[in-house]
Amino acid sequence: MVKETQKKAIKDWAADDRPREKMIAQGKGVLSNAELIAILIGSGSGEQSAVALARDVLSAVGDNLYALSKLNLEELTAHKGIGAAKAISIMAAMELGRRWSVSAPEERHTINNSKEAYDHFLKLIDDPSKEHFMVAYLNQGNKVIKVERISTGGITSTPADPKVIFKNALLKEATAIMLCHNHPSGVTKPSADDRKLTQKLVNAGNIFDIKVIDHLIIGEKSYFSFAENGMMNY
Repeated sequence: MVKETQKKAIKDWAADDRPREKMIAQGKGVLSNAELIAILIGSGSGEQSAVALARDVLSAVGDNLYALSKLNLEELTAHKGIGAAKAISIMAAMELGRRWSVSAPEERHTINNSKEAYDHFLKLIDDPSKEHFMVAYLNQGNKVIKVERISTGGITSTPADPKVIFKNALLKEATAIMLCHNHPSGVTKPSADDRKLTQKLVNAGNIFDIKVIDHLIIGEKSYFSFAENGMMNY
């Protein structure tokens, strides 16, 4: 086990290798992803600086921050030099980034088509191994009032209570809603239950004069749209 005194803290690095000082002097925009992660983890190991350690972690996920955000504690600590504390710092930063991306003023965001809805909903799926059911509440101009996760279930299903969905829609004075859930299997083909639920919600929306525009099923890298496939005319 490497002793703490052997670790190379940021304050001990060469001047050109200090991301904190670089951020102060030049601004956060000039820092690489590895330098930002180095600030999070604080120190390297006895063999590597924090920047080099961060580069190794990023390299393992193809320098893709989205892929990095999906790593769990066990996967991160599998990297030599990344202990639980460093891994948790990275995971916390990734989660904050995800939350920020979905908490930006939603009133300014307009959903014009299923692809835009897919991009919006995808950000909310923090654990793709479980099924999540979400609803986007829209005003008359198709601007997003709020996106809410209605429920999170197991591997095969999650409940979607029409009473909850339309109560929320009425409270938010929504004129339309978009439905979405993911399939942990990655297969986006709707099941018989998916079709029955969609029909049930469309019929309920007709009673309240709240249009159900679409129902998306999200897989690993694709989606199925009921609207695009002509399946919303119940």
